[in-house]
Amino acid sequence: MDWSLRGCSRHGHATYAPDEPELRERLRAETAIGEAWRCLRCGDFIPGPAHGHGPADEAPIVLRGKALREAFVLRILAVERWTRAAVLSALAAAVFYFESSQTSLQQLFQHALPRFAAAAKSFNYDLSKSPSLAEVEKLLNSRHHTLHLVEGFLIGYALLQIAEGIGLWSLKRWGEYVAVVGTSVFLPLEVYELTKHITVLKIVAFVINLLLVVYLIVSKRLFGVRGGGRAAHAKRQEESLLEVEASVAARR
Repeated sequence: MDWSLRGCSRHGHATYAPDEPELRERLRAETAIGEAWRCLRCGDFIPGPAHGHGPADEAPIVLRGKALREAFVLRILAVERWTRAAVLSALAAAVFYFESSQTSLQQLFQHALPRFAAAAKSFNYDLSKSPSLAEVEKLLNSRHHTLHLVEGFLIGYALLQIAEGIGLWSLKRWGEYVAVVGTSVFLPLEVYELTKHITVLKIVAFVINLLLVVYLIVSKRLFGVRGGGRAAHAKRQEESLLEVEASVAARR
């Protein structure tokens, strides 16, 4: 599938007339209806004058080739972040509901416990020694201050995921920084959880998050890596025309 054609169908073709004569001739063609210019995104010739002109290094930066594939990956990550935000919001709503109904739930538990204890006793099982039951009692007797902290954490984390998703979807550099910082903050916690109890799910989640951080830092040149933001911008600006030029040369 040619993702460049999809980009042109949504945003229109991006044509540019560079001042450099040799490159200008490679991107221009004469047709029966007049001049045509090669689109910097999809590489097809588009009838009519170029949408812009000037030095090659000032050509518009369009997503094509590797950059377009990277944008696709970032937007998948953005959707994943928004999915996380939806789950966290649902959990926060559940905690709010639990807090508002905590008293009635405690009364219901205390009323039903003797019946369950009697039924369990007939199977020679003592509910008073059940660790699961102890955890339920502990949860039902949670302090409001603790519940408020949990609610605040869930809401804050959901907002962070929304911000990451917006930044990644719009392909903004600040979104990449927020995604790296937001993911890195929880890596030590994931390592701590692995030291307590190792599961396949925990290992997979840790590896995915670690690879995501490394991928963003290296490929997007964050925190000054590989020349930092200036090098990333210069490379993308250079590739905007050079990729098309290479494509044209390969077809000749």
